[in-house]
Amino acid sequence: MQMSLFSEILLWLFVLDLGVAFGAGLYETRIVLPLWFEPTADGYRVDGAAMLRTDVGRRFWGPAATLPLTLLTLANLALACLAPPLRHDWWLAAALLALAERLSTFAFFIPMALRLQRAPASAATARRAAWWVRLNYGRIFLTLLAWLAALYTLSLPD
Repeated sequence: MQMSLFSEILLWLFVLDLGVAFGAGLYETRIVLPLWFEPTADGYRVDGAAMLRTDVGRRFWGPAATLPLTLLTLANLALACLAPPLRHDWWLAAALLALAERLSTFAFFIPMALRLQRAPASAATARRAAWWVRLNYGRIFLTLLAWLAALYTLSLPD
């Protein structure tokens, strides 16, 4: 069973958006997060004003990943289930990894970032920020694994 052009295009778009999300996640971790979170003995001091000022959620993540990557993840999850045997497992793994990243983003990272930018300075806020920063590395790693699995899927014959 050969893959349709539509499926191939959606897989390519998935790979491209995962690559953008991974690269942007690394950039954000190295450049943006130090503007938001200053290390302290208790965790991190949160600069809510800097979070509001940069507004990366609306300026970048919304149009680049929040909507498109979520839709591409769901579409690729469905297509992976119908994929030819050689591509099925890797494609499904890529889609499930991306789905885990998307769910964690909506369930934890976005709501917690919104809470942190409005939270008063306290030891509890510092600990929450430290957890957000640490877990963000895991989120980036999920994106990397999904991207690599999707790239490998492209390399497999129909």
